[in-house]
Amino acid sequence: METLNLPLVLFVSTFILLVTLVSSSFSPIDHYLINCGFHGSAVDLDHRRFDGDGPSNSNSILLSPSKSVSLADSNPLPGSSPIYHTGRVFTQPSKYVFRIRDPGAHLVRLHFQVLNAGLDYSNAQFYVLANEYVLLNSSSIETAWNFAVIKDYVIRVDSDKLVITFVPLGKLKFAFVNAIEVISAPKDLVADVSQYVGFEKNEPISGMLKSALETVYRVNVGGKKVTPFNDSLWRTWLPDDEYFLKSSDVSSKVYYGGHIQYHIGGASREVGPDNMYNTARIIKSQDGSIPDGNISWAFPVDEGYKYLVRTHFCDISSLARGLLYFNVYVNRYLAYENMDLTMITNGMLASPFYADFVVDGGISGILSVSVGPSNMSVTRAVDAILNGVEVMKINNSMGSFDGEVCAGYVLRNWGRRNGGFMLPLLAAAVFLLVIAASLAVKSSYRFRDSMAWSRLPMEVPHALSKFNSNHFSPNKV
Repeated sequence: METLNLPLVLFVSTFILLVTLVSSSFSPIDHYLINCGFHGSAVDLDHRRFDGDGPSNSNSILLSPSKSVSLADSNPLPGSSPIYHTGRVFTQPSKYVFRIRDPGAHLVRLHFQVLNAGLDYSNAQFYVLANEYVLLNSSSIETAWNFAVIKDYVIRVDSDKLVITFVPLGKLKFAFVNAIEVISAPKDLVADVSQYVGFEKNEPISGMLKSALETVYRVNVGGKKVTPFNDSLWRTWLPDDEYFLKSSDVSSKVYYGGHIQYHIGGASREVGPDNMYNTARIIKSQDGSIPDGNISWAFPVDEGYKYLVRTHFCDISSLARGLLYFNVYVNRYLAYENMDLTMITNGMLASPFYADFVVDGGISGILSVSVGPSNMSVTRAVDAILNGVEVMKINNSMGSFDGEVCAGYVLRNWGRRNGGFMLPLLAAAVFLLVIAASLAVKSSYRFRDSMAWSRLPMEVPHALSKFNSNHFSPNKV
């Protein structure tokens, strides 16, 4: 079902997205669920049918001629999804071609888990590309693939096909995948305009529809895990308690047993499910006084990237309208001042809304989100609320989510000796060192009392694993 997308109350987004009435459940035009390395079909734990990538499915999915082999797990984990019982291994660049009937944003999910099939997974070193984007380098997931790893993306496809390519890092390495999902995204899932929040800057930023996104975190605040079976886009929402919640002394959990009031101009069920909006963490006045403190969440992120932070709100706790006012902070900057959900939702309680903010990953490797009372908060009322958070990485200038490398470079340099990509990278590093040394020698004649040149770093540091309106201010908290 599709509704108007209001990324922020500041923007009158009726001119951006088509408004439709809340209707039946979402039915994507492009809907591919591929069980790689399997010739039949299998039903996963969420009752979805994944078709094999063998010849019987070649009318929809074209597996390029390549050196690949299908494998089956000799001892699958009891109770595990059947899509992780098989996989396909590639020893040279290989691609899946998906025919696209509905151009625009698509959900792309890649599933990885090692198989008990006699493979030495230390040689599983590869890139995954999707059209012009570099989705991942296997080094970013190899520490976790003994368990199921799902990489989740939103990619815009303007042509009639989406090509997903697996590229081993060398002739002695291999790539693998267990399952692939390619699904048309709802038209209201991503708005073109968001709000950049940073140091002394808080301004609109456009062009989000042209960017690709990788969902790094999807969190159900104050609630339990939401499984794909309970989400119309088959997403997983993790609880905030165990890993992300950092400051909660003034907060409490709330649960709402009534119906969530989806409305035109708010969030649809495709933006967020009932099971996320009917739970929350709140700050509530105690003994007639407003608490002095915020609720905060922290997310480890990769440095050098921008992130789209989506905050979900639904007032399921107030006893009356017009009592809830609070501030929202991202990376400790004031992103939204005096949020008034009653005004935003046209006076409806239990009606969902979300706000998008774009921030820099920064140099600390930690992205934070906080909510707290504002100067309009009132006593004997709820003084802050948050229902859910999504953190999405935005591709860099190279079209990559995983390093300063472009898709064309990956394809051109496959198979350069057994070292794969290392030889050209080392050659470039040596060249830069020679140039730096030469410049340093020349500089020493001019500044003999200055310090010697510093050695160039041989690697880029990696992060932990891991909205004009008076509503907005670049103040830091």
